[in-house]
Amino acid sequence: MDIAIVVVLCLVGILLILAEIFLIPGVTIAGVGGVLFSVAGVYFAFSGLGSVAGVCTLVAMIIVVGILFVVLVKSRALDAISLQTDILSTVADNLPIVRTGDEGETVSRLNPVGKIRVNGFIIEARTLGEFMDEGTDIVVFSVLLGQIFVKEKV
Repeated sequence: MDIAIVVVLCLVGILLILAEIFLIPGVTIAGVGGVLFSVAGVYFAFSGLGSVAGVCTLVAMIIVVGILFVVLVKSRALDAISLQTDILSTVADNLPIVRTGDEGETVSRLNPVGKIRVNGFIIEARTLGEFMDEGTDIVVFSVLLGQIFVKEKV
């Protein structure tokens, strides 16, 4: 019976620790529970089965957790649930050339962002907070970090 208790405690501890590492972000009840179950399994092995069985249980726990960790990291099984941080999008490099002082008109309502026609291109632009109706004559007063700022032509 003592061996069954040790085995169950150690298995539950290993499963909770691996769930904490791979599935649950941060330090949660699963990680704390996994450590407590693992420590309880090793404790029961030392107290109920003797020091040789306790050392064997401790070494087996470390080896099993290490092997399962390596196997899970190398397998593709966790790719579906893991966080993907690759950015696959790019900034368009064929943006029309718009410079400060270019004139055009609004194609849609600028509220404060909308579409304008400048140099024969229809592009997105923004104002500094004011609203402009469709068909308003505008002047580009700033091009900054890919954003075009316009104001009403006076």
